[in-house]
Amino acid sequence: MSDRFDHEPDFGPIRKRTPGRRFRPPSVFLWAGILAGLLVWASPWSTRCGPAMRHAACVNNLKQIGLALRTYEQEHGALPPACTVDASGRRLHSWRVLILPYLGWFDTDKAMYDNLLKSIDLSRPWDDPVNAKAAAAMPSVFECPDMPQFHGRGLTTYMASVAPGGCLRAGKPRPLAEITDPHDETLMAIEAGEENAVPWMAPADADEFVILGITPESKLPQPGGVHALFVDGSVKLLEPDLPASARRALISIAGHDDPAGP
Repeated sequence: MSDRFDHEPDFGPIRKRTPGRRFRPPSVFLWAGILAGLLVWASPWSTRCGPAMRHAACVNNLKQIGLALRTYEQEHGALPPACTVDASGRRLHSWRVLILPYLGWFDTDKAMYDNLLKSIDLSRPWDDPVNAKAAAAMPSVFECPDMPQFHGRGLTTYMASVAPGGCLRAGKPRPLAEITDPHDETLMAIEAGEENAVPWMAPADADEFVILGITPESKLPQPGGVHALFVDGSVKLLEPDLPASARRALISIAGHDDPAGP
């Protein structure tokens, strides 16, 4: 793996489990979930702390999101679609809605997420008036502490990679077996800049234009780049001067590309 990525050494990768078995997190997952849950619980406080605390909280948000995505995969045999669609192909709800049942580690947290999901009418679009109350109740795990301007507004900058040949796709789950590139070199989601913030339930994510549009001139959410979540569950800092060819390699799930290449 190229040294152009800043690894977070405090957190280990999520390892692949045997397909077809119901997911039961071992102790390493439990402690990662407990830590992520505590940081999510403390997020309003962490916004008042220094950059290091906010940075750690944001990394843990993405870690918890990655863990939920992989737990969903273990339960359903595939990663969730980027969004659900109706019979006519109209986009309805984001993957962020679909992973709600897999975000809770404590009984109280799980009940909260389950109740939020039950309050959403999945047969109607995310912005239908019937879903207005749920849209205003965004879980704090989708809120980056480094962007206090969005606090309480139901907006998120955590977006899945949905470029052509990328990790998630609209209306169709993605079996993990289709991701044949190294999982620690394949993007699953990124922390996009504030100009890309979207309502958390909206079926809107990071296409190639968004991912390639991160430049040194961009208003970066983190010093030196943007947080990126990879398929193995690791979170790394994606540098803004990384060549477009390397970013396309990271987007690709089955190109056997070398992200350290030219």
